[in-house]
Amino acid sequence: MQQLMQYDERMRQANGARLIGGLDEAGRGPLAGPVVAACVVLGPEARLPGVYDSKKLTRARREALAPEILAEARSAGVGLATAAEIDRINILQATHLASARAMGGLAASPEFLITDFLKLRGAPCPVLAITKGDATSLAVAAASVLAKVVRDRIMAVLDAEYPQYGFAGHKGYPTRDHYAALERHGPSAVHRFSFKGVANGSAGAKVFSASADSGRLPEEIPQIDPIQFLAPDVAAELAFGLLPECEFPVAAR
Repeated sequence: MQQLMQYDERMRQANGARLIGGLDEAGRGPLAGPVVAACVVLGPEARLPGVYDSKKLTRARREALAPEILAEARSAGVGLATAAEIDRINILQATHLASARAMGGLAASPEFLITDFLKLRGAPCPVLAITKGDATSLAVAAASVLAKVVRDRIMAVLDAEYPQYGFAGHKGYPTRDHYAALERHGPSAVHRFSFKGVANGSAGAKVFSASADSGRLPEEIPQIDPIQFLAPDVAAELAFGLLPECEFPVAAR
């Protein structure tokens, strides 16, 4: 943590900024589910022992760190873009959309923003995109943990809705088991049809979810409140509210 803190402190001094924001995402590579972005704003007093690149931490450790991050942060925001949005505008633009939604939920804006090599435009402050940001900046590492925890919880909800795909295990990533499930069942309403291997001549038709079989997509994605969403007793209904294509699948029989 000390090395990550030192990097952020150098950025504060170099840019005359007290509030450093870190932004990272989870879920650009999977075949299903949303892409989730998180932005965490830290002051110079922030101390987050154990926070590092979320990919290097166990699930239990990430879950334990998430409330500590929220308690230490000056502000935190989480945003997502759904699978349907990814198909409509492509994964890069959807990642930018999720990032904008995450920053739109901040109570305190950063004076300088560091991203994990996501070149944002139109941010309300200077932006520095660096490689391996989640292993370099404490703010980015904190954001990576929040994004990963939120997305993993969403995929657990989707696993209950679509148990035939095994989302709880592979989180929607392109594993052998996931491809086998796609061959058996075809893609679901939360798969990314624009991704190679999803609709490649298998069943092709979207399947119904367990909880609903018709409905109309809302025009806007609700804002995620990370404090509420990351509560230990978060209800599945809250996740459904953030995933309209799960709550209201656009499938046909």
